[in-house]
Amino acid sequence: MAIKGGRPNILLITCDQWRGDSLSAVGHPVVKTPNADALASEGVLFKRHYAGTAPCSPARACLYTGLYQMNNRVCRNGTPLDDRHDNIARAARRVGYDPTLFGYTDVSPDPRNRAPGDPYLRTYEGVLPGFTTRQLLPEHQKAWLSWLAARGIDSSAGFPDVHRPVDVNAPEVSNAAPAYSKDETPAAFLAGEFLRWLGEQDKGEPWFAHVSFLSPHPPFIVPGPFNTMYDPAAGSDYHRAATLEAEKASHPFLAYHLAHHQKKSSFIPGAKGKVGDWSEDEFRTIRALYYGMISEVDSQLGRIWQGIKAAGSWDDTIIILTSDHAEMMGDHYLLGKGGWFDGSYHIPLVIKAPGHRQSAGTKIDRFTSAVDIVPTLLDLISGAALPHLDGQSLKPFLDGREPTGWRDAAFWEYDFRSVAEGATEAYFGLDSRSLNLAVIRTEAVKYVHFGGGLPPLLYDLANDPGETRNLAGDPAWLPTRLEFAERLLAFRARHLDQSLALSELAPAGAVGHFARLP
Repeated sequence: MAIKGGRPNILLITCDQWRGDSLSAVGHPVVKTPNADALASEGVLFKRHYAGTAPCSPARACLYTGLYQMNNRVCRNGTPLDDRHDNIARAARRVGYDPTLFGYTDVSPDPRNRAPGDPYLRTYEGVLPGFTTRQLLPEHQKAWLSWLAARGIDSSAGFPDVHRPVDVNAPEVSNAAPAYSKDETPAAFLAGEFLRWLGEQDKGEPWFAHVSFLSPHPPFIVPGPFNTMYDPAAGSDYHRAATLEAEKASHPFLAYHLAHHQKKSSFIPGAKGKVGDWSEDEFRTIRALYYGMISEVDSQLGRIWQGIKAAGSWDDTIIILTSDHAEMMGDHYLLGKGGWFDGSYHIPLVIKAPGHRQSAGTKIDRFTSAVDIVPTLLDLISGAALPHLDGQSLKPFLDGREPTGWRDAAFWEYDFRSVAEGATEAYFGLDSRSLNLAVIRTEAVKYVHFGGGLPPLLYDLANDPGETRNLAGDPAWLPTRLEFAERLLAFRARHLDQSLALSELAPAGAVGHFARLP
């Protein structure tokens, strides 16, 4: 189908909490993702792609703005996104698209633009400015629950209890199935809503859809056949200390996080106690469920691929498949995300774009970042990527060439302040500004710098890929620690907010680049 004006369609898909190593296309020995793999065979797979931060709201702020956390300043779920920032939806709207949302964006609105009593200020699950909302599906999942009820499924338990096994006698950690089937999952619902909307689009008119799936985010439960697809005994050993207590003793942040934030109920509704209390067998059962959830959402990707092909739009559509952040999945006795380990930040990225057949099936080993998505998409649709963005366009990789001066390290941040409750501040005896860390990671070395005087971390990834031995206090590694501390300092200095710093007022007026307010 010919597209008016030569502009392609755009489909941005995010699957929440998907580990970058958990695709069969990158050689995972257990997980099978045939539909993500099929997209990679026609596009480019970025094997070393990293989130900018965690959890959801901060990670998505990096993805949607092209700015690191140090510049967009979304520190936690609930931190407002400053309305002065441009974003992926606003930028696409400027060149003629109507960006349309299916799912959620987890963006807290700028409260300075709203009345104090506005209910929008009571949730972090707001919609990114610039998106038209076709099907909102925040964490309460009410639209899906009513859809289930219309299909005769008892969904009266609501979220999260609808995600418990039907078998009330099932053990706390179990592969027992929920009330809904594989065709009735939240992912199936969203995929169906997107396909229904796709059928309404005017022929030849370019569209932009953002499908934001919750899977494989917890609760960890999935219907058949995905609940029994993977053997809990399969898979590699966990990267962790010999005991939970030894893990806690390895750093003050882990001592705090494992004791105060790892609640079983965050991952399995109704479960009591801490994640670290689960046994090896229970962790492995959860991991098998997680893999099943990945395969379930992958099955819905296949359904979307077929729908786009049936509409005659496959060859005219940019498809970006990624995640907001990843999932620890038992490494270091942790579930969820946060901290500094690769397990929380290494995420998938596959891009298929019209006119780039020469790069089909390419796998890129260079470090890429969530902040690269905005400049890449704008480059692909002939939009203008603003010079102050932290990301770089990935289009040269799609063109089959190596960009000059590409980064040789990954960078991410994590902020663990607790402004509303002050619990973290009270525990560490530090103010909110000090509760943060920054990571620089090359192929061989990872350095983690903390605010507030908390001890740094240094890992020899060449010999310790599981990040189990901190070498920051080893005299033999002191020169490396100093080198990486200086590299991190230089990196942050280069990327400090440039929205006005690239301009200057001169006799002829303002020259250079300055980001205009929306």
